[in-house]
Order: sequence, then structure tokens, then C-alpha cells
Amino acid sequence: MSEVSSRDLLERLIAFATVSRDSNLELIRFIEAYLAGHGVQSELFFNDEGTKANLFATIGPLQSGGVVLSGHTDVVPVDGQAWTVDPFHLSEKDGRLYGRGTADMKGFIASVLAAVPNFVQRPLRVPVHLAFSYDEEVGCLGVRPMLVELQKRPYKPALCLIGEPTELKPVLGHKGKLAMRCEVRGAACHSAYAPYGVNAIEYAAKLIGRLGAIGEQLAHPDHHDERFDPPYSTVQTGVIKGGRALNIVPAECEFDFEVRALPNFDAQDVASQLQAYAEEQLLPKMRAVQADTDIKLRPLSAYPGLATSPESEAARLLAILSQSSAFGTVAFGTEGGLFDEAGIPTVVCGPGSMEQGHKPDEFIELAQLQGCDAILLRLADYLCTDPSKM
Repeated sequence: MSEVSSRDLLERLIAFATVSRDSNLELIRFIEAYLAGHGVQSELFFNDEGTKANLFATIGPLQSGGVVLSGHTDVVPVDGQAWTVDPFHLSEKDGRLYGRGTADMKGFIASVLAAVPNFVQRPLRVPVHLAFSYDEEVGCLGVRPMLVELQKRPYKPALCLIGEPTELKPVLGHKGKLAMRCEVRGAACHSAYAPYGVNAIEYAAKLIGRLGAIGEQLAHPDHHDERFDPPYSTVQTGVIKGGRALNIVPAECEFDFEVRALPNFDAQDVASQLQAYAEEQLLPKMRAVQADTDIKLRPLSAYPGLATSPESEAARLLAILSQSSAFGTVAFGTEGGLFDEAGIPTVVCGPGSMEQGHKPDEFIELAQLQGCDAILLRLADYLCTDPSKM
């Protein structure tokens, strides 16, 4: 199979509308066939419904060590966004490539696929692995079953490079996330007799106020880590629903909140504090009016933070590849914490900027794509050297 540029591969990838709510199988089958054309076999790890799959492939010797090049294949929706171009057809103008997923993060995947012929032809001393996942955009869900399987194997990669858009700057850390739903069940009655009911919205407001107080505590300078922006763990409520009519005391209310946690902070501690407040302060008052009232917390999604040491082998290699040791962090999450928890030290570096991610007329600069191509060429050179370095 002849070589194809990263730009042309990105055009193919963008044409697959792999919004998280839909299947990614057409794209995965395309990648599987592309790799097979270069003599590379792939493994697929399907979801329970068989509608989505992760892809894992290895190039080079089957042994421990080497690098995982990781990216997610799903993209966020375009619904309600004012695009001026077709989001699922690559458009090029003034050195920019437009389309959903160009920056986040099919640009990186395109560069990886364009590098495959070089990886195959080179005498790699340690392997390069490709790991492409689904459902990253809805809580880093899809990669988990693949990581479970990889942990069972005797051959462990030395490190993982996740190609999320960092403008090719070397990144060693990001915050973790916990998303929760709080469901308040009160007791309805006519609003003229409000004291005889239990107003679910008002009790939800007390809980939201408590979250705000917890957030203020986390923002105290004693809890700061200046590597991050903002330099502390944050709490915010993003969705609230409740009530049927103004003259009815509402019996139901629910709200969703999230914690963006520094890597050394357990986000579950916020949920535990809120649960304790509900049980100790609110539920006794609610149940004094109506015995079957309740407050329940339910997890929606979570992923861990990432904090790779700048003294690690992973950081040293990232400095070589990116030609910079100006390590930073990013505000958005990645699958990196999950790879790290699976015993694979992880770093983040990829083409494009998250400033364009999730927005209408998302784009990546062609120069960024070419810069990523150059990084992967340097990686191939490195993997042909002394394997004891990894």
C-alpha cells in the first residue's frame, strides 16, 4: 500500500461522523483495513452492544517496552452550532483544516497512521503500539475495558503518549473529574399550605450552597498547586431541574455537579461531605414533615488526574520528541490518568489547540499537523536505538 499524507488521512477520518452517541465502527474498520494493508494486525475491543470498538495494534517486536500512541475516535456533537462549513467534510483555507475533530483529536490519529509505513520499514528495537478508543468525550468510558485486557498481558509498554491537542507543547499533568447527580425527593402540596410540604427545590438550593462553600474551602491558598490553572480543585453545578407549577410545592428536584480535582485530591471527598451534610442537617428536617423524603447522590462519570514526574523516563522522552523541556499542564481531562493507573506512565502532546475543540468551525493548522509528523519521525529514530533506554 502506498504512503498517504496525514492531511489526506485526516480528510478520510473527518468524513466518519463518530459523534459519541453514534457508532465508530466504520472508522475503526477503515483503520483496521489501512493497517492490514501495511501488514499490521489489529485487535478490536467491543462495547457490550457491539456498536463501538477500541482498536489496539503493535508494530515491531513483541516484547515489553516501547510506546503507546493513544487517541480517541469519538467527537462531540455539532447540533445547534453555527458552522459555516460542512463539519464532516474537510475544508482548507489559509493553512487551516476545518472539520469536526480536526483538533480534538483526529489530527493526531491521522499523523499516527501516516507514520505507520515508516514504523513498519524501520528496524525498531522496541515496539510502538496504537490504541484508539471510543466514548472519551462522555467520561473516558470506552478505553477502560481495553486497559483491563492489556494489564493481563506479559508484555507491558514503557510509556504512553496521548495526542490530545496541546499545540505540540509537552504536558505532564491535568486534573481529574467527578460528575455526580443529586436527586431530592420532597413532598408536594398546594403552595398555600407550603409549610406542610417539603420543597425539593429549596432543599436542592441548600445542597448547592453547600457545594459552593466546599469550593471556597478548596480555593484556599493552602490547597494550591501553581502548575495548574486555576491552581486549585473546583466545584460547580451545571444543570438543575425541578418543579411543575408555581402554586405546587415541588416534590422533585435534581441537579448535576462536577469536581475538577488536582491529581493529589480525591474528588470523592466532595461527594462524601455533601452526603454527610444531607444526612446530618437536611434529611431529619425533611422527614419530620414527610417520612419517605430522600436525598440521593449518583455518580455519572469520573476519571483520574495525571501528574507525571518531570524526572521520569516518560518526561525525558517527551522532551526529546517535542524538543522542549518546558513541561506544562492542561485544564481539560484525558485518558492519561487511566493509562497511568494501569501501570503505563503517560504524557500528553499533540497537534492543534483545545481553543478550537468543541466549537463550530473547529480547525487545525496544517503546520501543526506537519509538526506532529516530525515528532513521530523522531520517535521512530529513537525506537531504533538501544532498547535498554526503555
